[in-house]
Amino acid sequence: MHLGILRVAAVLEAGGARVEMVDLSGIENYEAAIEDHARTSEARVFGITATTPQMPAVTRIAQVLRRVRPDARIVLGGPHVTLVNTAAKRERSLGIDGRATKAFSQLAKLVDVLVAGDGEEAIFRAIAEEAPPLIDADDPRSPLFLTSSRLTELPFPARHLVDVKSYHYGIDGVPALSMIAQLGCPFACGFCGGRQSPSLRRVRMRTTDSIVAEMVQLHERYRVRGFMLYDDELNVNPTMVQLMRAIRRAQDELGVEFRLRGFIKAELFTDEQAEAMHTAGFRWILTGFESGSPRILRNINKKSTREENTRCVEIARRHGLKVKALMSVGHPGESDETIMQTHEWLLSVRPDDFDVTVITTYPGTPYYDQAVAHPTEPGVWVYEYKGDRLYSYEVDYTEVADYYKGDPDGGYRSFVYTDYLAPTDLVRLRDFVERDVRQSLGIPFNSGAPALRYEHSMGQMGGRLPAHILRVSGQ
Repeated sequence: MHLGILRVAAVLEAGGARVEMVDLSGIENYEAAIEDHARTSEARVFGITATTPQMPAVTRIAQVLRRVRPDARIVLGGPHVTLVNTAAKRERSLGIDGRATKAFSQLAKLVDVLVAGDGEEAIFRAIAEEAPPLIDADDPRSPLFLTSSRLTELPFPARHLVDVKSYHYGIDGVPALSMIAQLGCPFACGFCGGRQSPSLRRVRMRTTDSIVAEMVQLHERYRVRGFMLYDDELNVNPTMVQLMRAIRRAQDELGVEFRLRGFIKAELFTDEQAEAMHTAGFRWILTGFESGSPRILRNINKKSTREENTRCVEIARRHGLKVKALMSVGHPGESDETIMQTHEWLLSVRPDDFDVTVITTYPGTPYYDQAVAHPTEPGVWVYEYKGDRLYSYEVDYTEVADYYKGDPDGGYRSFVYTDYLAPTDLVRLRDFVERDVRQSLGIPFNSGAPALRYEHSMGQMGGRLPAHILRVSGQ
Protein backbone atom coordinates (compact mmCIF):
# COMPACT_ATOMS: atom_id res chain seq x y z
CA MET A 1 0.00 0.00 0.00
CA HIS A 2 1.13 3.53 -0.73
CA LEU A 3 2.23 4.96 2.62
CA GLY A 4 2.91 8.51 1.44
CA ILE A 5 -0.69 9.36 0.71
CA LEU A 6 -1.89 7.43 3.75
CA ARG A 7 0.33 9.62 5.92
CA VAL A 8 -1.13 12.71 4.24
CA ALA A 9 -4.58 11.27 5.03
CA ALA A 10 -3.61 10.77 8.67
CA VAL A 11 -2.45 14.38 8.94
CA LEU A 12 -5.72 15.58 7.37
CA GLU A 13 -7.78 13.52 9.80
CA ALA A 14 -5.77 14.89 12.71
CA GLY A 15 -6.59 18.38 11.38
CA GLY A 16 -10.33 17.68 11.36
CA ALA A 17 -10.90 16.91 7.68
CA ARG A 18 -13.19 14.09 6.57
CA VAL A 19 -11.14 11.84 4.32
CA GLU A 20 -11.82 8.82 2.13
CA MET A 21 -9.24 6.73 0.32
CA VAL A 22 -9.94 5.26 -3.11
CA ASP A 23 -7.42 2.44 -3.25
CA LEU A 24 -6.89 1.43 -6.88
CA SER A 25 -4.06 -1.05 -6.34
CA GLY A 26 -4.46 -3.96 -8.73
CA ILE A 27 -7.76 -2.65 -10.14
CA GLU A 28 -7.98 -3.27 -13.88
CA ASN A 29 -11.12 -1.17 -14.49
CA TYR A 30 -9.90 1.73 -12.39
CA GLU A 31 -11.51 4.37 -14.62
CA ALA A 32 -14.95 2.86 -14.02
CA ALA A 33 -14.19 2.54 -10.32
CA ILE A 34 -13.24 6.20 -9.91
CA GLU A 35 -16.24 7.29 -11.98
CA ASP A 36 -18.61 5.40 -9.71
CA HIS A 37 -17.03 6.93 -6.62
CA ALA A 38 -16.95 10.43 -8.04
CA ARG A 39 -20.67 10.36 -8.92
CA THR A 40 -21.69 9.56 -5.34
CA SER A 41 -19.00 11.33 -3.32
CA GLU A 42 -19.54 14.57 -1.44
CA ALA A 43 -15.84 15.33 -1.71
CA ARG A 44 -14.80 18.80 -2.83
CA VAL A 45 -11.15 17.91 -3.36
CA PHE A 46 -9.60 14.85 -5.02
CA GLY A 47 -5.93 14.41 -4.18
CA ILE A 48 -3.84 12.04 -6.30
CA THR A 49 -0.31 10.79 -5.74
CA ALA A 50 1.75 9.24 -8.50
CA THR A 51 5.17 8.00 -9.46
CA THR A 52 6.31 8.51 -13.04
CA PRO A 53 5.15 5.06 -14.27
CA GLN A 54 1.66 5.82 -12.94
CA MET A 55 1.24 9.04 -14.91
CA PRO A 56 -0.65 7.56 -17.92
CA ALA A 57 -3.25 6.22 -15.48
CA VAL A 58 -3.35 9.56 -13.66
CA THR A 59 -4.06 11.32 -16.94
CA ARG A 60 -7.07 9.10 -17.55
CA ILE A 61 -8.28 9.45 -13.95
CA ALA A 62 -8.06 13.24 -14.17
CA GLN A 63 -10.06 13.17 -17.40
CA VAL A 64 -12.77 11.08 -15.71
CA LEU A 65 -12.93 13.49 -12.76
CA ARG A 66 -13.13 16.52 -15.07
CA ARG A 67 -16.06 14.94 -16.91
CA VAL A 68 -17.95 13.61 -13.89
CA ARG A 69 -17.12 16.27 -11.29
CA PRO A 70 -16.22 19.53 -13.03
CA ASP A 71 -16.90 21.34 -9.72
CA ALA A 72 -14.21 19.45 -7.80
CA ARG A 73 -10.60 20.48 -7.28
CA ILE A 74 -7.91 18.02 -8.39
CA VAL A 75 -4.59 18.06 -6.51
CA LEU A 76 -1.61 16.06 -7.76
CA GLY A 77 1.49 15.35 -5.70
CA GLY A 78 4.06 12.63 -5.26
CA PRO A 79 7.44 11.76 -6.76
CA HIS A 80 6.66 12.61 -10.40
CA VAL A 81 5.53 16.16 -9.66
CA THR A 82 8.51 16.65 -7.38
CA LEU A 83 10.98 15.41 -9.99
CA VAL A 84 9.53 17.43 -12.85
CA ASN A 85 9.33 20.57 -10.73
CA THR A 86 12.97 20.16 -9.70
CA ALA A 87 14.09 19.75 -13.31
CA ALA A 88 11.99 22.71 -14.44
CA LYS A 89 13.42 24.95 -11.70
CA ARG A 90 16.89 24.04 -12.84
CA GLU A 91 16.04 25.02 -16.42
CA ARG A 92 14.62 28.34 -15.27
CA SER A 93 17.77 29.07 -13.27
CA LEU A 94 19.80 28.50 -16.44
CA GLY A 95 17.43 30.48 -18.65
CA ILE A 96 16.43 27.37 -20.58
CA ASP A 97 12.97 26.67 -21.95
CA GLY A 98 13.53 22.92 -22.18
CA ARG A 99 11.73 19.61 -21.97
CA ALA A 100 11.29 19.72 -18.19
CA THR A 101 9.54 23.08 -18.52
CA LYS A 102 7.28 21.54 -21.15
CA ALA A 103 6.58 18.54 -18.93
CA PHE A 104 5.71 20.81 -16.01
CA SER A 105 3.34 22.81 -18.20
CA GLN A 106 1.59 19.55 -19.15
CA LEU A 107 1.08 18.72 -15.49
CA ALA A 108 -0.24 22.18 -14.70
CA LYS A 109 -2.90 21.80 -17.39
CA LEU A 110 -3.91 18.38 -16.12
CA VAL A 111 -4.94 19.35 -12.58
CA ASP A 112 -5.79 22.40 -10.49
CA VAL A 113 -3.01 22.26 -7.87
CA LEU A 114 0.44 20.66 -7.99
CA VAL A 115 2.29 19.78 -4.78
CA ALA A 116 6.06 19.26 -5.03
CA GLY A 117 8.04 17.80 -2.16
CA ASP A 118 6.66 16.88 1.24
CA GLY A 119 2.86 16.79 1.15
CA GLU A 120 2.01 16.39 4.82
CA GLU A 121 1.93 20.11 5.64
CA ALA A 122 1.39 21.32 2.08
CA ILE A 123 -1.96 19.53 1.79
CA PHE A 124 -3.66 22.14 3.97
CA ARG A 125 -2.66 24.86 1.52
CA ALA A 126 -3.80 22.68 -1.37
CA ILE A 127 -7.33 22.31 0.02
CA ALA A 128 -7.66 25.96 1.06
CA GLU A 129 -10.10 28.13 -0.88
CA GLU A 130 -7.39 30.23 -2.53
CA ALA A 131 -4.88 27.49 -3.26
CA PRO A 132 -2.10 28.47 -5.70
CA PRO A 133 -1.48 26.31 -8.80
CA LEU A 134 1.88 25.15 -7.36
CA ILE A 135 2.78 24.51 -3.74
CA ASP A 136 6.52 23.99 -3.58
CA ALA A 137 7.34 22.15 -0.36
CA ASP A 138 10.64 20.95 -1.81
CA ASP A 139 12.63 23.74 -0.18
CA PRO A 140 14.36 23.31 3.21
CA ARG A 141 13.67 26.98 3.93
CA SER A 142 9.93 26.41 3.66
CA PRO A 143 7.86 25.66 6.78
CA LEU A 144 6.27 22.91 4.67
CA PHE A 145 9.56 20.98 4.44
CA LEU A 146 9.63 18.17 6.99
CA THR A 147 12.39 18.09 9.58
CA SER A 148 13.39 14.93 11.41
CA SER A 149 11.54 16.10 14.51
CA ARG A 150 8.37 16.91 12.56
CA LEU A 151 8.57 13.58 10.73
CA THR A 152 8.70 11.85 14.09
CA GLU A 153 5.68 13.81 15.35
CA LEU A 154 3.44 12.91 12.41
CA PRO A 155 0.68 10.35 12.96
CA PHE A 156 1.27 6.91 11.52
CA PRO A 157 -0.16 6.31 8.02
CA ALA A 158 -3.97 5.94 8.01
CA ARG A 159 -3.98 2.27 7.05
CA HIS A 160 -7.54 1.97 8.38
CA LEU A 161 -8.69 3.73 5.19
CA VAL A 162 -7.73 0.74 3.02
CA ASP A 163 -8.54 -2.96 3.14
CA VAL A 164 -5.34 -4.13 4.78
CA LYS A 165 -6.28 -7.81 4.49
CA SER A 166 -6.46 -7.50 0.69
CA TYR A 167 -2.69 -6.95 0.55
CA HIS A 168 -0.80 -10.23 0.37
CA TYR A 169 2.91 -9.95 1.00
CA GLY A 170 5.18 -12.04 3.14
CA ILE A 171 8.78 -12.33 4.24
CA ASP A 172 9.89 -15.95 4.52
CA GLY A 173 6.27 -17.00 4.78
CA VAL A 174 5.40 -14.45 7.48
CA PRO A 175 2.58 -11.97 6.61
CA ALA A 176 4.10 -8.51 6.32
CA LEU A 177 3.23 -4.85 5.94
CA SER A 178 5.44 -2.02 4.69
CA MET A 179 6.88 0.88 6.67
CA ILE A 180 8.96 4.00 6.11
CA ALA A 181 11.33 4.85 8.93
CA GLN A 182 13.35 7.62 7.25
CA LEU A 183 13.28 9.80 4.17
CA GLY A 184 15.89 10.70 1.60
CA CYS A 185 19.10 9.34 0.11
CA PRO A 186 22.27 11.48 0.21
CA PHE A 187 24.03 9.80 -2.72
CA ALA A 188 24.22 11.11 -6.28
CA CYS A 189 23.84 8.17 -8.66
CA GLY A 190 23.37 9.42 -12.21
CA PHE A 191 20.29 7.30 -12.96
CA CYS A 192 18.46 8.07 -9.71
CA GLY A 193 15.58 10.53 -9.41
CA GLY A 194 15.63 13.54 -7.15
CA ARG A 195 19.36 14.13 -6.92
CA GLN A 196 18.64 17.88 -7.04
CA SER A 197 15.48 17.59 -4.95
CA PRO A 198 16.03 18.32 -1.24
CA SER A 199 13.01 16.28 -0.12
CA LEU A 200 14.41 13.22 -1.90
CA ARG A 201 18.11 13.92 -1.27
CA ARG A 202 18.18 15.04 2.36
CA VAL A 203 17.94 12.34 4.99
CA ARG A 204 15.24 12.89 7.61
CA MET A 205 15.04 10.27 10.36
CA ARG A 206 12.40 9.26 12.85
CA THR A 207 13.48 8.33 16.34
CA THR A 208 14.02 4.72 17.33
CA ASP A 209 11.05 4.91 19.73
CA SER A 210 8.76 6.11 16.94
CA ILE A 211 9.80 3.35 14.54
CA VAL A 212 9.41 0.60 17.13
CA ALA A 213 6.06 1.99 18.26
CA GLU A 214 4.70 1.72 14.71
CA MET A 215 5.88 -1.89 14.44
CA VAL A 216 4.20 -2.74 17.72
CA GLN A 217 0.99 -1.04 16.61
CA LEU A 218 0.94 -2.93 13.31
CA HIS A 219 1.53 -6.21 15.10
CA GLU A 220 -1.21 -5.61 17.65
CA ARG A 221 -3.76 -4.17 15.23
CA TYR A 222 -3.23 -6.37 12.17
CA ARG A 223 -1.47 -9.40 13.73
CA VAL A 224 1.47 -9.17 11.34
CA ARG A 225 5.00 -10.16 12.25
CA GLY A 226 6.70 -9.06 9.04
CA PHE A 227 7.88 -5.59 8.05
CA MET A 228 9.26 -4.35 4.74
CA LEU A 229 11.22 -1.14 5.33
CA TYR A 230 11.17 1.05 2.24
CA ASP A 231 13.87 3.46 3.42
CA ASP A 232 16.41 4.22 0.70
CA GLU A 233 19.43 3.00 2.66
CA LEU A 234 18.89 1.80 6.22
CA ASN A 235 22.56 2.01 7.09
CA VAL A 236 22.91 5.72 6.46
CA ASN A 237 21.32 5.96 9.90
CA PRO A 238 24.24 6.32 12.36
CA THR A 239 22.09 4.72 15.08
CA MET A 240 20.97 1.76 12.96
CA VAL A 241 22.56 -0.84 15.24
CA GLN A 242 20.78 0.64 18.25
CA LEU A 243 17.52 0.60 16.28
CA MET A 244 17.99 -3.10 15.50
CA ARG A 245 18.56 -3.85 19.18
CA ALA A 246 15.43 -1.91 20.13
CA ILE A 247 13.40 -3.93 17.60
CA ARG A 248 14.77 -7.11 19.20
CA ARG A 249 13.76 -5.91 22.70
CA ALA A 250 10.23 -5.17 21.47
CA GLN A 251 9.90 -8.74 20.20
CA ASP A 252 11.14 -10.11 23.51
CA GLU A 253 8.54 -8.04 25.37
CA LEU A 254 5.76 -9.15 23.00
CA GLY A 255 6.87 -12.77 22.94
CA VAL A 256 7.00 -12.90 19.13
CA GLU A 257 9.52 -13.24 16.32
CA PHE A 258 9.54 -10.57 13.60
CA ARG A 259 10.78 -10.97 10.04
CA LEU A 260 12.13 -7.91 8.24
CA ARG A 261 13.39 -6.88 4.81
CA GLY A 262 15.05 -3.66 3.70
CA PHE A 263 17.69 -1.81 1.67
CA ILE A 264 21.31 -1.15 2.56
CA LYS A 265 24.23 0.69 0.91
CA ALA A 266 26.91 -1.82 0.01
CA GLU A 267 30.09 0.07 0.87
CA LEU A 268 28.70 1.13 4.27
CA PHE A 269 27.72 -2.39 5.30
CA THR A 270 29.58 -3.94 8.24
CA ASP A 271 29.59 -7.18 10.18
CA GLU A 272 28.20 -5.35 13.20
CA GLN A 273 25.27 -4.07 11.16
CA ALA A 274 24.59 -7.49 9.64
CA GLU A 275 24.67 -9.25 13.00
CA ALA A 276 22.31 -6.67 14.52
CA MET A 277 19.94 -6.91 11.56
CA HIS A 278 19.73 -10.70 11.80
CA THR A 279 19.13 -10.51 15.54
CA ALA A 280 16.31 -8.01 14.90
CA GLY A 281 14.65 -10.44 12.49
CA PHE A 282 16.01 -9.40 9.11
CA ARG A 283 16.31 -12.28 6.71
CA TRP A 284 16.56 -10.35 3.41
CA ILE A 285 18.49 -7.29 2.35
CA LEU A 286 18.25 -5.56 -1.02
CA THR A 287 21.08 -3.59 -2.54
CA GLY A 288 21.37 -1.58 -5.73
CA PHE A 289 24.67 -2.99 -6.91
CA GLU A 290 23.58 -2.01 -10.45
CA SER A 291 26.59 -3.36 -12.36
CA GLY A 292 29.51 -5.72 -12.21
CA SER A 293 31.59 -3.42 -14.43
CA PRO A 294 34.08 -1.03 -12.78
CA ARG A 295 33.65 1.34 -15.72
CA ILE A 296 29.88 1.48 -15.31
CA LEU A 297 30.09 1.83 -11.53
CA ARG A 298 32.32 4.85 -12.13
CA ASN A 299 29.98 6.30 -14.74
CA ILE A 300 26.97 5.83 -12.48
CA ASN A 301 28.80 7.71 -9.70
CA LYS A 302 27.87 4.78 -7.47
CA LYS A 303 30.59 5.43 -4.87
CA SER A 304 31.09 1.69 -4.40
CA THR A 305 33.48 -0.65 -6.16
CA ARG A 306 32.97 -4.15 -7.49
CA GLU A 307 35.10 -5.42 -4.61
CA GLU A 308 33.01 -3.58 -2.02
CA ASN A 309 29.85 -5.00 -3.56
CA THR A 310 31.29 -8.51 -3.33
CA ARG A 311 32.28 -7.89 0.28
CA CYS A 312 28.71 -6.79 1.05
CA VAL A 313 27.32 -10.12 -0.17
CA GLU A 314 29.94 -12.01 1.82
CA ILE A 315 29.10 -10.09 5.02
CA ALA A 316 25.39 -10.78 4.58
CA ARG A 317 26.01 -14.47 3.99
CA ARG A 318 28.18 -14.78 7.12
CA HIS A 319 25.26 -13.57 9.20
CA GLY A 320 22.40 -15.51 7.63
CA LEU A 321 21.00 -12.69 5.50
CA LYS A 322 19.73 -13.40 2.00
CA VAL A 323 20.64 -10.87 -0.67
CA LYS A 324 18.56 -9.56 -3.55
CA ALA A 325 20.87 -7.86 -6.07
CA LEU A 326 19.24 -4.98 -7.95
CA MET A 327 21.01 -4.62 -11.30
CA SER A 328 20.52 -2.40 -14.33
CA VAL A 329 21.83 -1.99 -17.88
CA GLY A 330 21.87 0.93 -20.29
CA HIS A 331 24.22 3.34 -18.55
CA PRO A 332 26.70 5.67 -20.30
CA GLY A 333 29.39 3.53 -21.92
CA GLU A 334 27.38 0.30 -21.66
CA SER A 335 28.66 -2.36 -24.03
CA ASP A 336 28.65 -6.12 -24.56
CA GLU A 337 31.74 -6.26 -22.37
CA THR A 338 30.28 -4.31 -19.43
CA ILE A 339 27.04 -6.31 -19.45
CA MET A 340 28.95 -9.57 -19.55
CA GLN A 341 30.95 -8.32 -16.55
CA THR A 342 27.63 -7.94 -14.74
CA HIS A 343 26.67 -11.46 -15.83
CA GLU A 344 29.98 -12.85 -14.58
CA TRP A 345 29.75 -10.98 -11.26
CA LEU A 346 26.26 -12.31 -10.55
CA LEU A 347 27.42 -15.87 -11.23
CA SER A 348 30.44 -15.40 -8.97
CA VAL A 349 28.67 -13.90 -5.93
CA ARG A 350 25.52 -16.06 -6.32
CA PRO A 351 22.82 -13.75 -4.88
CA ASP A 352 19.67 -15.36 -3.50
CA ASP A 353 17.57 -13.30 -5.91
CA PHE A 354 18.13 -10.47 -8.37
CA ASP A 355 16.55 -8.40 -11.06
CA VAL A 356 17.97 -6.66 -14.12
CA THR A 357 16.26 -3.58 -15.54
CA VAL A 358 16.84 -1.39 -18.57
CA ILE A 359 17.58 2.10 -17.28
CA THR A 360 15.12 4.95 -17.83
CA THR A 361 16.03 8.64 -17.87
CA TYR A 362 13.43 9.98 -15.45
CA PRO A 363 12.89 13.72 -14.96
CA GLY A 364 14.90 14.72 -11.92
CA THR A 365 17.77 12.33 -12.64
CA PRO A 366 21.17 13.62 -13.77
CA TYR A 367 20.76 11.45 -16.89
CA TYR A 368 17.69 13.54 -17.76
CA ASP A 369 18.43 16.94 -16.23
CA GLN A 370 21.97 17.25 -17.60
CA ALA A 371 21.29 15.85 -21.06
CA VAL A 372 21.42 18.09 -24.13
CA ALA A 373 19.58 17.80 -27.42
CA HIS A 374 21.30 15.62 -30.01
CA PRO A 375 22.80 17.89 -32.70
CA THR A 376 21.37 15.90 -35.61
CA GLU A 377 18.75 13.45 -34.25
CA PRO A 378 15.42 15.12 -33.36
CA GLY A 379 13.83 13.81 -30.18
CA VAL A 380 17.10 12.33 -28.88
CA TRP A 381 18.96 13.60 -25.82
CA VAL A 382 22.59 13.02 -24.91
CA TYR A 383 24.13 12.68 -21.44
CA GLU A 384 27.93 12.45 -21.24
CA TYR A 385 30.21 11.40 -18.38
CA LYS A 386 34.00 11.19 -18.82
CA GLY A 387 33.61 10.68 -22.55
CA ASP A 388 30.95 7.96 -22.33
CA ARG A 389 27.53 8.86 -23.69
CA LEU A 390 23.96 7.79 -23.08
CA TYR A 391 21.30 8.59 -25.67
CA SER A 392 17.63 8.71 -24.70
CA TYR A 393 14.48 9.13 -26.74
CA GLU A 394 11.96 11.75 -25.76
CA VAL A 395 9.15 10.12 -23.75
CA ASP A 396 5.74 11.59 -22.96
CA TYR A 397 5.45 10.34 -19.38
CA THR A 398 1.72 11.13 -19.28
CA GLU A 399 1.13 8.62 -22.08
CA VAL A 400 3.88 5.98 -21.93
CA ALA A 401 4.64 3.65 -19.01
CA ASP A 402 6.06 0.43 -20.43
CA TYR A 403 9.62 1.69 -20.16
CA TYR A 404 9.39 0.80 -16.47
CA LYS A 405 10.60 -2.71 -15.62
CA GLY A 406 9.10 -4.17 -18.76
CA ASP A 407 5.71 -5.73 -19.46
CA PRO A 408 5.55 -9.52 -19.07
CA ASP A 409 2.91 -9.61 -21.81
CA GLY A 410 5.11 -7.87 -24.36
CA GLY A 411 8.64 -7.91 -23.04
CA TYR A 412 11.02 -5.11 -22.19
CA ARG A 413 11.48 -1.99 -24.25
CA SER A 414 14.45 0.31 -24.15
CA PHE A 415 14.20 4.05 -24.66
CA VAL A 416 17.97 4.48 -24.32
CA TYR A 417 21.07 3.42 -26.24
CA THR A 418 24.82 3.94 -26.10
CA ASP A 419 27.69 4.30 -28.55
CA TYR A 420 28.05 0.52 -28.46
CA LEU A 421 24.54 -0.92 -28.05
CA ALA A 422 21.24 -0.15 -29.77
CA PRO A 423 17.96 -0.32 -27.79
CA THR A 424 17.28 -3.81 -29.11
CA ASP A 425 20.78 -4.91 -28.07
CA LEU A 426 20.18 -3.71 -24.52
CA VAL A 427 16.93 -5.66 -24.30
CA ARG A 428 18.51 -8.77 -25.82
CA LEU A 429 21.45 -8.71 -23.41
CA ARG A 430 19.23 -7.93 -20.42
CA ASP A 431 17.07 -10.93 -21.27
CA PHE A 432 20.15 -13.13 -21.65
CA VAL A 433 21.58 -12.12 -18.26
CA GLU A 434 18.33 -12.76 -16.42
CA ARG A 435 17.60 -16.05 -18.16
CA ASP A 436 21.11 -17.48 -17.91
CA VAL A 437 21.81 -16.40 -14.32
CA ARG A 438 18.45 -17.70 -13.09
CA GLN A 439 19.01 -21.02 -14.80
CA SER A 440 22.60 -21.30 -13.59
CA LEU A 441 21.79 -20.43 -9.97
CA GLY A 442 18.40 -22.14 -9.81
CA ILE A 443 16.51 -18.92 -9.08
CA PRO A 444 12.91 -19.14 -10.37
CA PHE A 445 11.38 -16.40 -12.50
CA ASN A 446 8.97 -14.16 -10.66
CA SER A 447 5.23 -14.69 -11.01
CA GLY A 448 3.30 -13.01 -13.82
CA ALA A 449 -0.18 -13.37 -12.33
CA PRO A 450 -2.72 -10.72 -13.42
CA ALA A 451 -2.42 -8.60 -10.27
CA LEU A 452 1.36 -9.14 -10.13
CA ARG A 453 2.33 -7.70 -13.49
CA TYR A 454 5.91 -7.00 -12.66
CA GLU A 455 8.20 -7.09 -9.72
CA HIS A 456 9.14 -3.66 -8.52
CA SER A 457 12.84 -2.94 -8.42
CA MET A 458 12.35 -2.16 -4.75
CA GLY A 459 11.85 -5.87 -4.31
CA GLN A 460 8.17 -6.29 -3.44
CA MET A 461 5.61 -7.87 -5.69
CA GLY A 462 3.05 -5.24 -6.60
CA GLY A 463 -0.10 -4.96 -8.63
CA ARG A 464 -0.80 -2.52 -11.39
CA LEU A 465 -0.88 0.68 -9.39
CA PRO A 466 -2.80 3.26 -11.43
CA ALA A 467 -2.89 5.85 -8.65
CA HIS A 468 -4.13 6.45 -5.15
CA ILE A 469 -6.86 8.98 -4.48
CA LEU A 470 -7.73 10.99 -1.40
CA ARG A 471 -11.22 12.45 -1.31
CA VAL A 472 -11.45 15.37 1.09
CA SER A 473 -15.02 16.25 2.04
CA GLY A 474 -14.56 19.05 4.54
CA GLN A 475 -12.47 20.53 7.33
